[in-house]
Amino acid sequence: MADDYLERILRARVYDVARETPLERARRLSDRLGAQLWLKREDLQSVFSFKLRGAYNKIYNLPDQAKEKGVIAASAGNHAQGVALAGRRLGVAALIVMPTTTPPIKVQTVRSLGARIVLHGDSYDDAYEHALALARERGLTFVHPFDDPDVIAGQGTIAMEVLRQHEDPIDAIYIPVGGGGLIAGMAAYIKRVRPEIRVVGVEPEDTPTLHKALAAGRRVTLKQVGLFADGVAVKQIGKETFKLARRYVDDTVLVTTDEICAAIKDIYDDTRSVAEPAGALAVAGIKKHAQEGSLKGQRLVAVLSGANINFDRLRHVAERAELGEQREALFAVEIPERPGSFLAFCRLLGKRNITEFNYRYSDPERAHVFCGVELSGGAEEKEKLRRKLEQKGFPVVDMTDNETAKLHIRYMVGGHAPQVRDEHLFRFVFPERPGALLDFLSGLSRGWNISLFHYRNHGSAHGRVLVGIQLGQGELKDFRAYLKELDYPYHEETDNPAYRLFASAGTR
Repeated sequence: MADDYLERILRARVYDVARETPLERARRLSDRLGAQLWLKREDLQSVFSFKLRGAYNKIYNLPDQAKEKGVIAASAGNHAQGVALAGRRLGVAALIVMPTTTPPIKVQTVRSLGARIVLHGDSYDDAYEHALALARERGLTFVHPFDDPDVIAGQGTIAMEVLRQHEDPIDAIYIPVGGGGLIAGMAAYIKRVRPEIRVVGVEPEDTPTLHKALAAGRRVTLKQVGLFADGVAVKQIGKETFKLARRYVDDTVLVTTDEICAAIKDIYDDTRSVAEPAGALAVAGIKKHAQEGSLKGQRLVAVLSGANINFDRLRHVAERAELGEQREALFAVEIPERPGSFLAFCRLLGKRNITEFNYRYSDPERAHVFCGVELSGGAEEKEKLRRKLEQKGFPVVDMTDNETAKLHIRYMVGGHAPQVRDEHLFRFVFPERPGALLDFLSGLSRGWNISLFHYRNHGSAHGRVLVGIQLGQGELKDFRAYLKELDYPYHEETDNPAYRLFASAGTR
């Protein structure tokens, strides 16, 4: 079997459309991990993904009669672009079935490559079944995204390039896994040419397709798959790809969404390229194993498989990267509802950079604060800080690993507070530096009660804070004098309709 795939890979026709991508050393990440790490830059292909290799090899090797009738595929992502480009280059009509939920920009991208588009169903499975039906009805050749020998061989050419580009010893190559075409092709070549190299598959924790299959000794169908790393969101590994992976893959590693986001940031720091979530899996897997202390001094390769990421996902990636690197903790903290307790709590945090602060008065006895705190000492520092807060009378719930809290609750802190009286709302801008928020709060410790507080660090030079202050008629003059003394730009927002509709207190 290995000899068969070795010949297939050596004879694969991919370079009519694919380029031999560079193998680049990730200098910063290598220094951090204490290992030597190289990135195989498949994100630099013309369609920003490795998928065009297998698609072109499959279509090129079709009989002339099949080429004349045309090909069909089901995909909303990288495979669609690969098939469309291959069809255009070879003069073969390509029809792509995409779910109706596919973003318009992806539909237009595939159409611009010369393919015809059919939108069908709400999911990939719907599109897949419709594509098979159309293939039978019209006599078209279905180009499978991974479970096909010619597709597998096309992807295997990446391994051929890696071993030619790095003739010195390699300890392990980490490869993203979805349906298995990439790892099957690469592993078949690696184990035939350099069998001493470990082949490690990397998958999201919520889509352990190969991991579960290897554990069971057979292909399994997942009940559901994660959607963040959509490029590997496959419920069942392919029949042919599993046969190869079971024989040639040495290990698998599962990574979280936060760890994937952290890997995207690491790749950007080294290359100034933004990987898609599936494309960053291999780096995330290496970092996971490095944390376990098993990679010191090793020579490693990570396949950066693609960079087709939607721009609107970048905010989510940026927010979760620090959590994945264990550089941020998210706490829900209970504090007594009395003047001065908020400041006492902030003093316990010290000079740590506060990344987020959400608070809304809701009870006359106690208040709850949603707080993000920057860490420099990882999980150990987080636990030390949690114990310190609780010893000083501030009960803490650690929400750093609470997916619901990170995705939803952090943005839902607030609401109306009819029991609050004499609330005035102010919007401030202050210079963003360590300790700036503490300095700001220290100035408010003159007996004025804070009834609403929202702050998020946006990575810019200035912090933005929304504050509700309870001020009686006699206190308003003193507070305005304080604002003049503070000398921070501010706007009073008490009459802002958004505040009135969604977060206002009782009477003034």
